[in-house]
Order: sequence, then structure tokens, then C-alpha cells
Amino acid sequence: MQELIQRIVDQAGISEESATQAVDVVIAYVKEHAPAPIASQIQSYLESESGASALSAAKSGLGRMFGKRDTE
Repeated sequence: MQELIQRIVDQAGISEESATQAVDVVIAYVKEHAPAPIASQIQSYLESESGASALSAAKSGLGRMFGKRDTE
């Protein structure tokens, strides 16, 4: 989750504290609106050390599915 927070800090230009709060809000939103099994998997993924790396890989994979290259 720290990698995700750092990305938000870098890309949004906000403090680490604000980025952490943003991630917490997103996790709370997912837990509230997603089916329980999916919400818990997403939360576990984001809180794991490999979560941000996996999220990046998933984003890249989805981008390739829709014709976007990693360099775009």
C-alpha cells in the first residue's frame, strides 16, 4: 500500500498524510459498495506488500487489452 500512497503523492502533489487518507477512503468505499468477497480481496491486496505491484500489473494488462501500450 505504501507504493500506491507514494504514487499518489508524486502524481497528485499532495502530502503523504493526505494520500494515505485518500487510499483509506477508497478502501472504505470499496468495502461498502462491492460484494463482500471482492471487497475483502481488494483490501487484502492493497494492504499486502505486493498489492501495489499487482495493481500496476493489472492496470498494464487492462491497458494492453484495450490497445494502450505501457509507454503511452
